Amino acid sequence: MGKVYFTEKMKLADIISANHNLILMLPRFGIPLGFGDKSVSNVCKQNKVSTDFFLLVCNVYTFDNYIPDNKNIISINMELLIPYLLASHNYYLKERLPHIAKHLHLIAERAGAKYESLLKNFFNEYKNEVSEHFKYEEERVFPYIESLKNNQPQKLYRIKDFKEAHSNIEDKLNDLIQIVFKYLPGNIEPYESIELVFDIMQLSSDLNKHALIEEKILVSYVKLLEKRL
Repeated sequence: MGKVYFTEKMKLADIISANHNLILMLPRFGIPLGFGDKSVSNVCKQNKVSTDFFLLVCNVYTFDNYIPDNKNIISINMELLIPYLLASHNYYLKERLPHIAKHLHLIAERAGAKYESLLKNFFNEYKNEVSEHFKYEEERVFPYIESLKNNQPQKLYRIKDFKEAHSNIEDKLNDLIQIVFKYLPGNIEPYESIELVFDIMQLSSDLNKHALIEEKILVSYVKLLEKRL
């Protein structure tokens, strides 16, 4: 029996229950909690969100083997793609990374000079790397997509350039987790370090899904735009 993916007739509450991490996506679509037993279609309509695009993201976010084909992508209104990705960037840079940085700095300051420097420098380098990654997308990739939509493609750029430069920005978080596992002094309360690790793991997982959305949706969509022109 084949895997059943999410559909518009399902209750949004049931979809969130199937994958709790999807709750992180709702603010990026402007969908508040309190949707009761309404279907995905009704909630999306109420919040002026494309149901097909919302389900596309939910399915990519949830099912590792879900790969939308070109026919599926062509049939979906992609006007929300860039706003969704920008909302994700804003969430990482202005909410999750500052939250983790604040927690990590409090722990680092009690870990002694050696570990304080190691943890703070490592995380600051990581934040800068993520910021530069998003800056490249916002200043280079997204304008290129808009130029294609307006039938005015930039001749010196193609989406394959983005795919080749698309770094796996969650890998460095795994290195940070290993540092906390192996080298954090024993004078740090266990629940504090465990909470920090869980925060980092959650961010790493979310960034991985973000990358999949770009690879499975954005790249495929832009290739179709390029082919059309």
